[in-house]
Order: sequence, then C-alpha cells, then structure tokens
Amino acid sequence: MISSFLPPLVFTPVVQARVWGGRALERFGKILPAAVPCGESWEVADLPGMESQVATGELAARSLRDLSRERAEELLGDAPMLYGRFPVLFKLLDVAGSLSLQVHPDEAACRELSGEARPKDEAWYVIEAQPSARLYCGVLPGVGEAELRRALAEGRVEQALLPLPVRPGDFVYLPAGTLHAAAGGLLLAEIQQASDTTLRLFDWNPVGLDGKPRPLHVEQALRAVRFEQRGRIAHAPPPSGRPGVRCPAFTFERVSVAPGGAVPLEAGRPRILCGVEGTGEFADTAGRVVPLRPGSTCLVPACGAGHLTSGAGGVFLLVRV
Repeated sequence: MISSFLPPLVFTPVVQARVWGGRALERFGKILPAAVPCGESWEVADLPGMESQVATGELAARSLRDLSRERAEELLGDAPMLYGRFPVLFKLLDVAGSLSLQVHPDEAACRELSGEARPKDEAWYVIEAQPSARLYCGVLPGVGEAELRRALAEGRVEQALLPLPVRPGDFVYLPAGTLHAAAGGLLLAEIQQASDTTLRLFDWNPVGLDGKPRPLHVEQALRAVRFEQRGRIAHAPPPSGRPGVRCPAFTFERVSVAPGGAVPLEAGRPRILCGVEGTGEFADTAGRVVPLRPGSTCLVPACGAGHLTSGAGGVFLLVRV
C-alpha cells in the first residue's frame, strides 16, 4: 500500500566514468566498474536518459521523472520545475586529474547559442583537497577576450586564470558565465541547475576514455564567458556555523549536528541531505527513517517535515530547492 504522502527518497547512484576521475568514490560505498577512472556519482538527477530511480521501499524502481510528473505537489511544493523536470542535479565528484576549462552559459548566452543550450548555476562543497589541488574560477583582472585568445594560442592559458586556494569545508559558487576548472585531487559535492550544457574552452585531457579527441567549443565558450565574473568562496566556518551558497536556484549549507542533537526540517520545498562526516538519520513525521553516512544522499519531498539527528555527532550537507 502506498503511503498517504511521499517518504524520504533514496535513489540508486549512477556512476560515470571520466578520464579525469579516480577511485575515491569507492570510499563512499559507490560500486565502480573495474579498471576505469570514475569521476561522478549522480545522486539526484532528472535529465533525459539520466533519471534517478528509487532504490528501495514502496516506490522502488520509480524514476524521479515519474514522481515529478505524477506527484508534483507532494514532491515540489512551492518549487517550480525547470524545463518540465526536477529543478536541480546533485552529484559527488572525484577530480583526481584535470577537469576541462569550461563555462556554462547564462540565459543571455543561451539565447545566442543554437540548439538546446540551458543556463546553469552551480556550487561545490570541498570534502577533501590534496596539497596539489588547483581550482580556477574566472580570469585575472585585466584579462579580456583578446588576452585569453592569445594565452590559448601560446599554450599558457593557466597564466590568464584566477587561482583560488581551497580547503575542506569550503563552498564555491559558480554562477553561469564563470570560466572554471579544477585539478589535482579534489573530492567535491556539486549542486547545479538541471542542465547538461557545458562549453569546453581548453582541455588538459584532449583524448577521452574511448581514445578519441574530446570536443572543444572555443568560439561558443568565448561568447558565453563573463570576463568580469569570478567564483566566490565561503571558507570553512566554526563547527556551529551554517554557511554556504544562496542563489535564486538553490541554497547549499553545511549542518553540524551535536552528539545526541536534532535539527528540525520544515516542509514547503524539496531538500537534499548528504552525509559528510559521522553518521545520522533523517526521520519524517510519519516515522520513516533514512540512515545517513558519508556519501549517502536522500531527497526529502516538500511535503515531508522531520528531524535530522546524530547519536555521535555528524556533518551533513543540506540543499534547499
């Protein structure tokens, strides 16, 4: 029998092989294909051909696409769908190598680009960062299109980019139009608008896992870059803090739960919870419980109020749509 309102939803992760990936996602309990670098685990997704499916319970094997369409009021509440689908995509990223230098177009750029381009704001939470890790978010002051073209032609593009030092616990906000890249050993949680439009300007991995060149979109990317725009970092706060990213599409926060503590979550809009440190659980008002450990994720429907608890204390990520 189906419950009277949607329960907290746990989806089957979809692991993506990436040339820049590694094996770190195994530490989060993800099942990776053998001998292949894996860069992404899609935890909550509703893109064409990549729709999350409920892992267990009364709704097992139902897709997020189906639930967004059939039970929209319970799932979404006041949150609007985006292009007829669930409005955000949540991933875990293992950046063992180098992401391409890329940009996601904003609405103005999408209107200029042909095809199905969609704008995408996104944000990262730094779970782990090796000493060799590098993050680029925008270009250096004074660098415009001509200077960037020259740097590309002369093979010194990194000299035109703004490096941002990060450490575990930092949030990085990348509004659409921000040129960005990451490399050298980062484990990230990523929230983004539900769009898969990525324009590559430069690639440190010119050949993909299939042995074929990865496509670049130099002219389109240059049209989409907002040269005055740079990523913004919210550095790791005290344990009691709840900083993060706030933008029109979502909020992204870190929640610390003291040993034996509880954090209430009110109904109204969908929320995504992901474990970072320690263990805990979310229980809704109907008594349905989802355990949370590092790397595990659940989607709390808009109709579901409840409490996030932790016996020994824990740190969790909270997305509000």
